[in-house]
Amino acid sequence: MATAQFTATPRADVGTGMARKLRQSGQVPAIIYGHSREPQPLALNTREFEKLLDRIAYASTVIELDIAGKTAMTLIREIQRHPFRKEIIHVDFQELVAGEKVTVSVPLVFVGVPDGVRNSGGILDQVMHEISIHVDPSMIPNHIDVDVTPLTIGHGLHVGDLKLPEGVEALDDEESTVCVVTAPKAAEEAPVAEAAAAAPEAAAEPELIRKPKAEEGAEAE
Repeated sequence: MATAQFTATPRADVGTGMARKLRQSGQVPAIIYGHSREPQPLALNTREFEKLLDRIAYASTVIELDIAGKTAMTLIREIQRHPFRKEIIHVDFQELVAGEKVTVSVPLVFVGVPDGVRNSGGILDQVMHEISIHVDPSMIPNHIDVDVTPLTIGHGLHVGDLKLPEGVEALDDEESTVCVVTAPKAAEEAPVAEAAAAAPEAAAEPELIRKPKAEEGAEAE
């Protein structure tokens, strides 16, 4: 389980105007909620929060949030950004409760070189890059390994084929394609080229036979 620490400041004032003032002062308005607590408005240091996002996979990292000296185990549930700038507008934290499962998205890490790539020049097409799982907060994996070594050309893996850690349940459709090994482009184009070469040449246009101008004039007379 990946974890990180961060400090948040409680705030009493809420509303659009106050949120604007916070952002102008270098802070981000935020809120923490959970079924066992009342939603609590917070303020985050913008620069420090952006540094945090640069070094974690926030969707699956448990944030130990220090709020006025008390620590809450949380997940970042939403980061709202300005539609035209990278400016962070608002952040939502969900407090975690031991024993209560949560839904998170974790990255997929493809391990090994497929047989079809190594021996036949195929291409590994990574269709999915993350998977949605249901898991206890204490058991959130940093990532899910996907062993692609035995895959040959034309074969792939589906969500149902993944080997998940104990206690982890996949929420994506079991038939969803995770990856597939495809034939190299040259091999795909070869049949088309061969078919074109085997096709009969287009019939030559008939030669237009015209009489000499002298003979045409004589007939006209």
